Amino acid sequence: MAVEYLENEGFTILHRNYRFERGEIDIIAQENDELVFVEVKSRHTQSFGTPEDAMTPKKESYLKRTAEGYLFQHNLEDKACRFDVIAIEWKGERPDIRHIKNVF
Repeated sequence: MAVEYLENEGFTILHRNYRFERGEIDIIAQENDELVFVEVKSRHTQSFGTPEDAMTPKKESYLKRTAEGYLFQHNLEDKACRFDVIAIEWKGERPDIRHIKNVF
């Protein structure tokens, strides 16, 4: 669902579920000249907060380390990049999708 959303917004999807050492990035995409590392979070209830509330400092650290591994492996150390979150909240059968850019 997140991939379809991003493609409809004009992103090019480069990788899904990219792994480096112990970390994982859900989606790596390209928007114009910028590389975008995307974390997807989903919730059926707000009992534990909104999807984006799951972006803890520890999760941020893992994502940054994994992104550094991706940049190194692909010789892209000087590439402009950012971190986004796709937050999906289910309202019954219907998903509410929010795209938060430059989350950190």
